[in-house]
Amino acid sequence: MTSTAKSSWSRTRHTGAAAVALTAATALLAGCSSGGTSDNPLEEEKAEAGTVVVGSNNFAESTLLADIYGEALKAKGLKVTYKHNIGSRETTYGLMKNGSITVLPEYNGSLLAYLDPEAEQESPDAVNTAVKAKLDKKLTLLDPSPAEDKDSVSVNAETAKKYKLTASSTLADLKDVAPELVIGGSPEFQTRRQGLEGLKSVYGLEFKSFKALDAGGPLTQAALAQNEVQAADIFTTDPTIVKEKFVVLGDPENLFGFANVTPLVHKDALSQEGVDALDEVSAKLDTETLLDLDAQVQLDKKDPLDVAKAWLESAGLV
Repeated sequence: MTSTAKSSWSRTRHTGAAAVALTAATALLAGCSSGGTSDNPLEEEKAEAGTVVVGSNNFAESTLLADIYGEALKAKGLKVTYKHNIGSRETTYGLMKNGSITVLPEYNGSLLAYLDPEAEQESPDAVNTAVKAKLDKKLTLLDPSPAEDKDSVSVNAETAKKYKLTASSTLADLKDVAPELVIGGSPEFQTRRQGLEGLKSVYGLEFKSFKALDAGGPLTQAALAQNEVQAADIFTTDPTIVKEKFVVLGDPENLFGFANVTPLVHKDALSQEGVDALDEVSAKLDTETLLDLDAQVQLDKKDPLDVAKAWLESAGLV
């Protein structure tokens, strides 16, 4: 079964709320990360010739990924500067088009949903092909990584133990027990296909009840941890999964679409050597690894640049 791109909304939830704040924050500086720069991230000026400008949206994972990309490029001898914490896709896509940014961490299915809400998503490679057909002609996507940050149905440790659910369990394994469980998520999760509607039509899941919370944020995390709900919509690289020992259930029918971490690049500003370096990063970055790196930054409060450098070295990429 395929899922449509219009249901791929998870990544916009990380950045959409920032768009309002961004409008007022015209003096926002990019030095929020250790890999940062003194440049204003909103300045629409093209990169200095021979310099690769790596940008990020204003959430922690995007900053970490930008540092990974930038340091991988530096290891190949390329000159790199950063523009971190820029804002929403509506802003960063425009800066990519005008050449102010050379490289940006993206999520392929969510980018496709932004460019063509009606497009179908059958596989990561098919999604990338569809995105490339819709992108501004100056831009392209590189190889998608196996790492995904997208919606999931996760259960807490108590529920997992009670029903013998493990990391290899899938949504299909909930069919018999769902009537005993309260599921939580954003109000929209109750009516969207990428929510209760799809869970019922695709997997036959009918839950005891639904509790309206937030979009994978602190309300949902706390409710699941405290067993106020036994299942919830949690992002697949949310560090709370590690902290609270949540179990993420597999989605073999791809109800939640694809959200593979994928570099978006400005074609004329990145050499083949740079392309190869980023493709090497994608080949080694999977969801488990990204979850661990996110936990180091968001739970252990490590500097994202230090985390990026350490992982690149451990992966043999620097």
